[in-house]
Amino acid sequence: MAKRVKNIAVLTSGGDAPGMNAAIRAVVRACSYYEVNCFGVYKGYEGLIDNDFTQLNARSVRNIINKGGTFLKSARSKEFRTKDGRQKAYVNLKENSIDALIVIGGDGSFTGALKLSEEFDFPVVGIPGTIDNDINGTDYTIGYDTALNTVVEAIDKIRDTASSHNRLFLIEVMGRDAGDIALNSGIGAGAEEILIPEEDMGVDRLIDSLKKSEKSGKTSSIIVVAEGDKSGKNIFELGEYVKEKLDGYDVRVSVLGHIQRGGSPSCFDRVLASKLGVGAVEALLEGLQDVMIGIVHKNVTTVPLKTALSKRIHKHDRLIKVADITSV
Repeated sequence: MAKRVKNIAVLTSGGDAPGMNAAIRAVVRACSYYEVNCFGVYKGYEGLIDNDFTQLNARSVRNIINKGGTFLKSARSKEFRTKDGRQKAYVNLKENSIDALIVIGGDGSFTGALKLSEEFDFPVVGIPGTIDNDINGTDYTIGYDTALNTVVEAIDKIRDTASSHNRLFLIEVMGRDAGDIALNSGIGAGAEEILIPEEDMGVDRLIDSLKKSEKSGKTSSIIVVAEGDKSGKNIFELGEYVKEKLDGYDVRVSVLGHIQRGGSPSCFDRVLASKLGVGAVEALLEGLQDVMIGIVHKNVTTVPLKTALSKRIHKHDRLIKVADITSV
């Protein structure tokens, strides 16, 4: 394996996701294994601009595989969105003798990485770390599985209250553009209805479904709503609308919010992060750049960053049918 780089930097950017620490650990230890120097960048792209680098070794990342969040910290950098900001970042990379950069994050982070590479011909590799699972070119993103389990556990507890008081709960989960969390957690938790951004089912269909549920003998219901739902109403407006149309339910709203981002990563996310972290280092050593390391049919693969940033075409038809059948 030809080594084309001697010094690799790694950063985490955008929203944190459980498993980011496991990915950092894998990157650092892969660098150690292949005798490459590894540098961590604190606070994402802001750290690149502020020259906030630290050299890492295999012992620097001990006891972090089980921890949520990111020990390198994450931040959104307005300055990096400008050409001058990216120029400062590039100068700092060169002054620290960095040969390549690994970026762990979502589509916004990858957009910044691609701009840096295109403007300064600097090698970058992306690792998908976002709980939304909304990146093209990979079956799963780091943090998604943990977030799903967190959501299902929360819904299970809410259902206990819903059943005890004959209540209808509308539960908002994360997913501005992708309904993966809502759809899969909804099925896993036995929700009566699931609203996702990719499908505009309309509020009238929701009301009709709830009326049928009530007639069938259901005394409580759980509705899972992705934050990007296209019903035209936010979760609280939707709750008020349902109250107006249905007399039989005591309607309550619960927004799970940032608890979905936290917590110790699941085994699946730890293994996924480890695979992708090692894959990112190996890709750079093989001379690849401007690619994302993903997982497709259980195999680690590479796709161009431009492909990763293109609109994901994700059909949910089968899962939607499963949800409809199992919620009768």
